Amino acid sequence: MIAGDLDPRWIVPDWPAPAGVRAVCTTRAGGVSQGPYASLNLGDHVGDTPAAVAANRERVARAIGARPVFLSQVHGTGVSVLDDGTPDGTKADAACTTHERVACTVMVADCLPVLLTDAQGRRVAAAHAGWRGLAAGVLARAVQGFDDDRGRHGQLMAWLGPCIGPRAFEVGSEVKAAFEAVDGGAAAHFRPGAAPGKWLADLPALARRRLESLGVREVWGNDGSDAWCTVAQASRFFSYRRDGVCGRFAALVWRS
Repeated sequence: MIAGDLDPRWIVPDWPAPAGVRAVCTTRAGGVSQGPYASLNLGDHVGDTPAAVAANRERVARAIGARPVFLSQVHGTGVSVLDDGTPDGTKADAACTTHERVACTVMVADCLPVLLTDAQGRRVAAAHAGWRGLAAGVLARAVQGFDDDRGRHGQLMAWLGPCIGPRAFEVGSEVKAAFEAVDGGAAAHFRPGAAPGKWLADLPALARRRLESLGVREVWGNDGSDAWCTVAQASRFFSYRRDGVCGRFAALVWRS
């Protein structure tokens, strides 16, 4: 598969990934879907026309020159180890691989996509970090995929993609409690919401905190500003919280 040109409206991560590691985050732009799915919807579970989803996925594959593996994401902590034969629809919320031209792919429409690689570029990973998966430990599971037989991993770096921002992500007390049950310091990333029992959660900051606790201190990308917020950037990103019925964009990382 020969790589074509990436759509200039997509996001190419600005991170010091080693040579041979490639990554991209799609946006709404560059596809054939119509209506609330316009235009580059990559989700086959949201009510869009199957032929349009297939055409959109093929466009992404041609553009990156690799095979994206689209997971069946369940807001859990499962990690799939990908190879050339891993089928689309594999149930997991994170993926890792050492194979070339197999893209670890996570779809989002408010949840946080996290891409990972080691300093040598020997392995890459992607994780779907909604609040449930993040609180339950999906990033820990993804990082464990880089461990050697002694349970140690080398220097890792991460890139955080667009997600619902801290001014838009209102949650209940049970969400705050889920994070505090694992890490009391996580309370610093919740601000009181407009109503009693409601809180505004900073998902990128919670992810950065969790990554730091796992020894991943080189973290790039989403800084929690409105430019990265899926709810605020309606022309660039799908947002389930904003629209209800909508498509999914994706973050992908692969070894070339």
